[in-house]
Amino acid sequence: MGSLNAVVTGANRGIGLEMTRILAERGETVFAACRRSSPELDALSVRVLDDVDVSDDQSVASFGARLRGETIDLLVNNAGILSSDSLDNPDWDSIRGQFEVNTLGPLRVTAALLPLMRSGSKVGIVSSRVGSLADNTSGGMYGYRMSKAAVNMAGVNLAHDLKSKGIAVFILHPGYVRTGMTGGTGNTDARTAAAGLMERMDNLGLADTGTFWHAEGYHLPW
Repeated sequence: MGSLNAVVTGANRGIGLEMTRILAERGETVFAACRRSSPELDALSVRVLDDVDVSDDQSVASFGARLRGETIDLLVNNAGILSSDSLDNPDWDSIRGQFEVNTLGPLRVTAALLPLMRSGSKVGIVSSRVGSLADNTSGGMYGYRMSKAAVNMAGVNLAHDLKSKGIAVFILHPGYVRTGMTGGTGNTDARTAAAGLMERMDNLGLADTGTFWHAEGYHLPW
């Protein structure tokens, strides 16, 4: 099997950087999308596309135009943000911003790159189990929880709409990972989480489209 063409958003740090690194180490052709690159990303043998803001319509349209002529075998919608908020002091702009990045971002990018995909292509959406209604036992984090629940629905919708084209869609939870987003707290490191996510996407196929998976390999409840 030849090299895959893969796109990873939010590729400059954390889980996105480690997924990009793993793909590059495997010899895949990687288009690493981010708002601003990083020294760690620049050190990899990948094509870096910066100034990609998944919350901005024109930026994502320009991103799609920059890839025109390529074929995308794997799209990893990883870019995301997390802001704390509570019912006592809701920050409405922050909540809206999380929807723009975490929910609409993957939908924008997938729509923009869909003409470059083919039967057999795969789309991964890095979500979170905090977006699971059945798994919510603590409340709080309104913007993050709601935006991740909404992107789970977007992923299932995409799975239905793209199945006839032979394109599979997977919703993925990386675990509680030690990254800048979590302030360095968590149960696992970014490399381990990224390896688990890549294993899921490698092993899942069209028969599994629209399903929600933990990086460690088990189904998650909606």
